[in-house]
Amino acid sequence: MRKGGVRTSLRKKIIDEALILFEKHGFHGVTVNQIVEKTGTSKGGFYHHFTSKDELLFVIHDEFITYVLEKAMIATETFSDPTEKLQAIIKDFVKTFGLYKPHISVFYQENIYLKPEYENRIKKKRDQFKQILLNALREGKEAGEFRGDLSIEITAMAILGMVNWTYKWYKDSGAKTIDEIGSIYVDLILRAVLKSDSVSGSTYEDLLISSVKEDFYV
Repeated sequence: MRKGGVRTSLRKKIIDEALILFEKHGFHGVTVNQIVEKTGTSKGGFYHHFTSKDELLFVIHDEFITYVLEKAMIATETFSDPTEKLQAIIKDFVKTFGLYKPHISVFYQENIYLKPEYENRIKKKRDQFKQILLNALREGKEAGEFRGDLSIEITAMAILGMVNWTYKWYKDSGAKTIDEIGSIYVDLILRAVLKSDSVSGSTYEDLLISSVKEDFYV
């Protein structure tokens, strides 16, 4: 039975301390004993929550990917308008890098060590998120809101690449908050995908104002 899903304060502490250790020393440079010592628990306490160090690495990856996917699903269910749907997906996607930056850094640094069973579960969720993004772009194009010459696949990959790279440079002590950065991304992406006649006028401006002022689904 998978233990990693049990939510307790000790579980969170183990994850938080492991993130620091993995970032500093790498996955193979850290032992369960070091995690236990840093957390101030026992091996029994560790294994009560995680079957192994490998499962702990999986849970670190799974937490932020699950968050992104759940928010994208909420956006799909909440908004029928493709432009608002895409805006909401992007906003929450960017917000992930403020909430889970250590998790994401460890993901890119250590994901090659995920066991195949865990890697497949992570890939399934990543593919689900990509499909939601593709669907939103396709809906916008079919509804006539997005450019008729828009390449759905390439645009989706461009959005994923641009936003994913945020982990490399974002700092919570920087001049812009993660929500402000999200609004900038929304501005860039909507100006790129919307038909030119959709970009002008109060409708687009209202979308940008809403993007700056609102935190979706909090």
